[in-house]
Amino acid sequence: MTHTLHLLLVEDDELLAEQTAQALGRRNTHVSVAHDAATTLSLISELEQLDGAVLDQNLGQDNGLDLIIPIQQRFPHCKVLLLTGYGSIAAAVAATHRGAHNYLTKPASASEILEALQADPASLGSPLPATPPSLQRLEWEHIQRTLDAHDGNISRAAEALGIHRRTLQRRLKKRPSASQYQREKGAD
Repeated sequence: MTHTLHLLLVEDDELLAEQTAQALGRRNTHVSVAHDAATTLSLISELEQLDGAVLDQNLGQDNGLDLIIPIQQRFPHCKVLLLTGYGSIAAAVAATHRGAHNYLTKPASASEILEALQADPASLGSPLPATPPSLQRLEWEHIQRTLDAHDGNISRAAEALGIHRRTLQRRLKKRPSASQYQREKGAD
């Protein structure tokens, strides 16, 4: 008899959340879904068991990184996987410092998610890209590091970056695409 895995999926894109939950559900998993931080915090207080949490980093006005500690306080053995539409070394470091088990770039299949949750974090290597990252990617990573250093506070991060808060909000909406990241990652 196999153990049903209880997962929490936090994704602000409702269609993507539904598709991912269905795919995970076909793999002997019970999936609870939330689309924002407030719903997630309410849901984890109601859940009786949680083996893994799959968190989108950018949840509209919320940051998935902020959910790692509350989840692990309620479920200390829960493995947390952070997903993002654009991978960055800074975000991966921030996620692991806050207690995330692993980190994946979207789009990620149900198989990749389950493998990442089961992988030994010590065995995970982060190969360097064959080509230098684009200026857009470097800017994005710098913004993410600054946001993390200021606990996600956009006003304080904008001040530290020397730009207006609205400018920072516009730049956050124009994040580099996952396809651009895949091109950089696969370039030889």
